[in-house]
Amino acid sequence: MAHAGRDGRRLRGIVVVAAALAACGALAPAAQAASANVAALQAGLFARGLYSSNVDGLRGPATSAAVRALQRRAGLVVDGIVGPRTRGALGRHGRHRYGSRALRPGLIGWDVAALQFLLESHGFALGVVDGGYGPRTTAAVQRMQSHYGIAVDGIAGPQTMATLRGPPPRSPLSFARPISAPVGDGFGPRGAGFHEGVDFPAPTGTAVFAAGSGRVETAGYNDGFGESVLLAHGSAVETRYAHLSSIAVSPGQAVSTGTLVGRVGSTGHATGPHLHFEVISAGANVNPLTALR
Repeated sequence: MAHAGRDGRRLRGIVVVAAALAACGALAPAAQAASANVAALQAGLFARGLYSSNVDGLRGPATSAAVRALQRRAGLVVDGIVGPRTRGALGRHGRHRYGSRALRPGLIGWDVAALQFLLESHGFALGVVDGGYGPRTTAAVQRMQSHYGIAVDGIAGPQTMATLRGPPPRSPLSFARPISAPVGDGFGPRGAGFHEGVDFPAPTGTAVFAAGSGRVETAGYNDGFGESVLLAHGSAVETRYAHLSSIAVSPGQAVSTGTLVGRVGSTGHATGPHLHFEVISAGANVNPLTALR
């Protein structure tokens, strides 16, 4: 997240989620404030083929360059300022201020992209921030509503939107480091999607240990995660260990902190050997680094 959000104040109806992202460890200083409206802008520019960096809510050089490219394409004054005419050039991806209407399946707009960014920032990933309210967005809203005890209807009304303005969930439990390896890719935006865990690059065969005591919920091949293990620790908290080359535990087995659960690999959707580690609290992915002791 190298882009500072200096120009985000020029957008109307800004929805700042700096506190939420800082609480989950995804941001550094407050000057790096992330905005759901900047993320919506980036999603609209992405849809126009003008932006290919992270949809991270930070107004940096890549976003500014894409805005100017949009203005040139639309025959507007090229000043980098996102006013009504520039938003209009985004078509349906530039319409509807966040919070101006209830959001439901089938809708498309700026406000839908802002909602998607807030959902992902709170640990309810949906695959892509694209401004379209499809099945994945509906499922993410339902998971979020279930987590917070809101009526689960898949519609983002006033209560759902107000809840998403608060800080993201945190794990009530703390964990030991699951591997002796440096941190690689972190928790947060990745392209137009979201990385729900932390990666630890390490050679194939490196030992992976249980980060806390609990019970093996699943152990085996799981689509994009490849060979993976999911541990249940109580208090509705789970940890996931993915892309393993081998698994050393079985479903239902009790484990203690430090129990060998498997070894590093690159199975599933992985570009190289590493451990993908997640912490999930009542269905919400939280930044694992905030839960490691």
